[in-house]
Amino acid sequence: MQHAFTVTGMSCQHCVRAVTQAVRALDPDATVRVDLDAQRVEIESSRPRTELAQAIRDEGYTVID
Repeated sequence: MQHAFTVTGMSCQHCVRAVTQAVRALDPDATVRVDLDAQRVEIESSRPRTELAQAIRDEGYTVID
């Protein structure tokens, strides 16, 4: 399932890695695409949207649905 989030607070490749690792901790097979300029994260995963958003929040970023 495809999920898209607006995520504020991301500014560098460290942020990209942190978000990607947080999502893959939930779903190792997830595909994660981060667009820093657009502040957008797209995730292909079978996990529920709420769990994915919470994993990103737990890294310290704000998720706007």
